[in-house]
Amino acid sequence: MSHLRPSVAVAARDDATDQFLKLIQNPFNTDLSEKAFWSSFGYSFGAAVLFALLFCILRPYNGTVYAPRLKHTDEKHAPPPVDKGVFSWVSPVVKTREQVLAEKIGVDATLFLRFIKMSRNLMIALSIVGLGVYVPLNLVENGRNKATSDSNYFVRLTPIGVWGKACWAHVVVSYTFDILICFFIWSNYRTVTKLRRQYLDSPEYQESLHSRTLMITDIPPACKTDGGVSQIVAEVDTTGNPSGIIARNVKGLPELIEEHDEVVKELESVLAKYCKNPNKLPAKRPRCKTQKGDPCYSTVTKVDAIDYLTSRIKQLKVDIMEKRKSVDQQRTMPYGFASYTNIEEAHNVAFAARQKHPQGTTIQLAPKPSDLIWENLPLDRNRRRWGSFMNNFWVAILTLVWTAPNALIAVFLANLSNLGSVWPAFQDQLIRNPKTWGAIQGILAPLVTTLFYLALPVIFRRLAVYAGDHSRTSRERHVTQKLYAFFVFNNLIVFSLFSTAWKYIATVKDAQRGGGDIWDAIRSSHPLSNLLTAFCDVSPFWLNYLLQRNFGAALDLSQLIKLAKGYLTGRLLSTTPRERIELSAPPPFDYAAYYNNFLFYSTVALVFAPFQPLVLPVTAFYFTLDTFTKSYLLLYVFVTKHESGGAFWRVLVNRLLFATLLANVVTTIFIIDRRESIVQIILMVPLLAVIAGFKFYCQRTFDDDLHYYTKGLRSKEHRMSSMKPKHDRVGVRFGHPALYKKLIVPLVDEKANHLLEEIIRDQSDAGFSETNDYTDTYKMHRLSIHHKGQTDAPTDATFEVVNESQMNFENFRNREDFRGIGGDGDLYSNPIELSRSNSPESRQDTRSNSIGSVSRSVDLADEEGATYPTGYHPPQQNLRPQTTTRQYSDVSVEQVSITDRETDWSEVNLLRGAAPLGRMPSDK
Repeated sequence: MSHLRPSVAVAARDDATDQFLKLIQNPFNTDLSEKAFWSSFGYSFGAAVLFALLFCILRPYNGTVYAPRLKHTDEKHAPPPVDKGVFSWVSPVVKTREQVLAEKIGVDATLFLRFIKMSRNLMIALSIVGLGVYVPLNLVENGRNKATSDSNYFVRLTPIGVWGKACWAHVVVSYTFDILICFFIWSNYRTVTKLRRQYLDSPEYQESLHSRTLMITDIPPACKTDGGVSQIVAEVDTTGNPSGIIARNVKGLPELIEEHDEVVKELESVLAKYCKNPNKLPAKRPRCKTQKGDPCYSTVTKVDAIDYLTSRIKQLKVDIMEKRKSVDQQRTMPYGFASYTNIEEAHNVAFAARQKHPQGTTIQLAPKPSDLIWENLPLDRNRRRWGSFMNNFWVAILTLVWTAPNALIAVFLANLSNLGSVWPAFQDQLIRNPKTWGAIQGILAPLVTTLFYLALPVIFRRLAVYAGDHSRTSRERHVTQKLYAFFVFNNLIVFSLFSTAWKYIATVKDAQRGGGDIWDAIRSSHPLSNLLTAFCDVSPFWLNYLLQRNFGAALDLSQLIKLAKGYLTGRLLSTTPRERIELSAPPPFDYAAYYNNFLFYSTVALVFAPFQPLVLPVTAFYFTLDTFTKSYLLLYVFVTKHESGGAFWRVLVNRLLFATLLANVVTTIFIIDRRESIVQIILMVPLLAVIAGFKFYCQRTFDDDLHYYTKGLRSKEHRMSSMKPKHDRVGVRFGHPALYKKLIVPLVDEKANHLLEEIIRDQSDAGFSETNDYTDTYKMHRLSIHHKGQTDAPTDATFEVVNESQMNFENFRNREDFRGIGGDGDLYSNPIELSRSNSPESRQDTRSNSIGSVSRSVDLADEEGATYPTGYHPPQQNLRPQTTTRQYSDVSVEQVSITDRETDWSEVNLLRGAAPLGRMPSDK
């Protein structure tokens, strides 16, 4: 009988294959869908209530996690105070008006909340219409046509039995939906435009340097001088008098600084572990491998970690100083900046240059210096196009690769009875415990997809680094666009319609076996009917998916993940002082991920409304809940890392209109298959033109006012009469951060202070320091908060000792090495950009070194331009600062009041009084 075994195995394998193909063709069996819905509803609602109660109980006792903005922001940006009552947080969230929100949390965060409220109101309005029409229509038509013998309520709500004249209801509802969507967008477009205009008129923007600065990229070699930048701008505006600078090559310097910072943090980590118990040090000193690029070692070898990292830091510091000295001799770069004396002039030129590319360049308004991605600015058009192409290519590959596991999730996890069909042992479990597995089915598939999509924004952001974006805010917008495209294609289209595609494949396979005509077989399989049936079958899954979003909203509010992370990190790991400071800082808000989620949920609701009307109220409930949770989080917890002033709005509108268009296409397909007459189809066609026309109207009416402060060039006489009197002829100091960024020093816990001399061996030979050899570099002066407005003695500290009570972001928020953690400085009355402004008519320039301080008043009215970057001059000589190996962090933990703390600009105004290359500042 042994000769029969292969044939039996083949037959079994064929049966399994046929069974799998049948499941692929019809994966969404609805036997468990009702149980899954109630399971998902109970799980998400119960978890949401539980997390909300935990938040209410824990919030009053942990301000570092639940209200960091209240502790760290200045008086102007501080949110409304809230007491320790369990529900005291509700009142400021409900009562704080949008005008106050824009001042407290910024325009980007205010726009985010407005978009949630718009989505909530829109879904409520659509729910009233959709439930009022679709529910009675489907119930009546299904009963009349006896289309559903199933007692499942969710099946009876689908339009399986809707035919003929009843399709007129879908035509009317489509027009009603489109009108409502356009109305809500139009109404909010006007409000957002006013919000944007208020931002442009705000003192912060009016006084900022980037508001009156243009960025010029793709500059040809013949124009790569200061005068060349001004000449390019003059081709657009012949009456203006901008101050132009060309960028210098800093090749290798950013990488050196990044390596220096990494080595400093590694040394901090080594010291934290080694000195965890200062009274009982480990018997052996820590060891590490040498860095691969270290010129002091020919091969990678293990050495004493503390000695090696300390010496490596000193060597990198020497290399950085030497690199900064040589910047004057580096070649110029194909980008530059042009500054005007007033905002109106700069915006007029930017508006006029929209469609112009003088000498092949691109002229646009400059982002904030902290927002720029400096390494992408030198890229030419071809390299940016190639980077964008490769970014899109890898996104497409990831989208296609995820199709297979996405299909398997839809087949086996979204419907566990399919898994039982190919796994007999599991089928027995399903039969014994149908309610239990029905509950699991309602949770499992949405939970798995949610976990994957938590990591997706990180992946897309990594890919977007190479796309050539000039600013971080524009990169975030592109990440949002690609995330949305991925979700719609893979999560909505592929997930919902792949069963129909497999039916076509099975039809072709059967036709080939029987020798029949393949095209006739496809037509006889009723493709449109199969398509609509697939939408009806998958609709319970999306209902469960949207229900579980309520759980996610409450989890965000509870901040349990951050709370657990902070607790476990402090208990289990040897955290460094720097890590503890960073953990206490307000976290940045991930706009790209949240915007994508909201857009995708809206798209699901619009597309599946005709097939499962309950998705509308479920989505409306989610947006209602998230209105409260996100309002609190943006008021008290999160910060905007890089403020764009509402630049996300057009991205949101375009995706919402696309979702409307997609919903119209799906409804049109339904009417084509179920129509009574061709008139019903013809009446659906104008909806496409309505959406396109509305988009064109908004673009022409609002978009320019959103982006530009003023539009259109004015005459020279009018320009001169409206010009603010300023003696600033330099106008701009947009320099690469690598030229002026302060090098960080290792932070050491004070409990290990007495061990430093024993641990750090032979570190007294440092014969170098950060001097003012280059205009954009400066001495490492520490500020004393005890004595406001004064600087401590000049030092070249090797370590900085920090007391445990000082390890809080509140004590370090004005330090340059911590500014990028809790936002870009605007929330703490210490905007980074103002540190490089030259707006004042004259200023007192104090340059300190180890020998003494030289004060001189510099009048910038006498400065002339040069063909080299403004602010560059030969190194000063004979500066030999002293070296110290230890410094105490002079921070008073008692002085934590925000309202009575003055702003100290001694570390910020770095470029005042800088002279052009070849000229020293005047000693007048």
